[in-house]
Amino acid sequence: MVAKTKKDFDGLREIGKICGEIRDQLVYSTKPGTSTEELDEIAKEMFEKAGAQSAPKSAYDFPGYTCISINEEVAHGIPGKRTIQEGDIVNIDVSGSKNGYFADTGISFVVGEGDTTLQKICDVAKEAFYAGLKKAKPGSRKSALGKAAHNVAKQHGLTVIKNLTGHGVGRSIHEEPNHIFNYFTPWDDEILKDGIVIAFEPMISTFEEEVFQSEDGWTFLTDESFVAQYEHTVILTKEGPIITTL
Repeated sequence: MVAKTKKDFDGLREIGKICGEIRDQLVYSTKPGTSTEELDEIAKEMFEKAGAQSAPKSAYDFPGYTCISINEEVAHGIPGKRTIQEGDIVNIDVSGSKNGYFADTGISFVVGEGDTTLQKICDVAKEAFYAGLKKAKPGSRKSALGKAAHNVAKQHGLTVIKNLTGHGVGRSIHEEPNHIFNYFTPWDDEILKDGIVIAFEPMISTFEEEVFQSEDGWTFLTDESFVAQYEHTVILTKEGPIITTL
């Protein structure tokens, strides 16, 4: 969507704050021995208390209120009985809606003490996000965000996932622009508009560049790589980007 009115900005900020708070609480509550189902129950209660709805559940009938992915699971992991262990890399992805406005945010992190490579890809995902954010301004080309993110990955001897992308958000969980790539594509020359709302989500990989869908029909996996994501919902304005999900 393109945010134009004070109502738009206020509505986007409100649901962004809700999703950000749920994300942070789930990260805080992630301990060795905790099941992903237990974390998802926390999200359910927080959505209900805030008068908001889970976007994956309401829009796609996803079997959970949030997507929680562990280790080989890159994205869209289904909450369940699987328990989190010391050293796991976990991705918490929270998206929701309230009063017709949507937000989407996610973060990968290492539980306790883990492999230094896992912490590195988490740190680089965040670095790649902010490198792309510098290019996120009205009048810029959308491809500049992915180019910046990919450059950061390459500087660290890493790569990006190319078949999962960021997207437009605001009045629905996925809308135009349909793709915000994590790498440069010469044909992706759309000019970003003032007020456009996007979910920018670099995914940094140890070496594989594509994911595949598991038999459950939801979860995206890799064969051998580990992947970290860092995602926020952002309103692009002439005065600078507004991150609603901080």
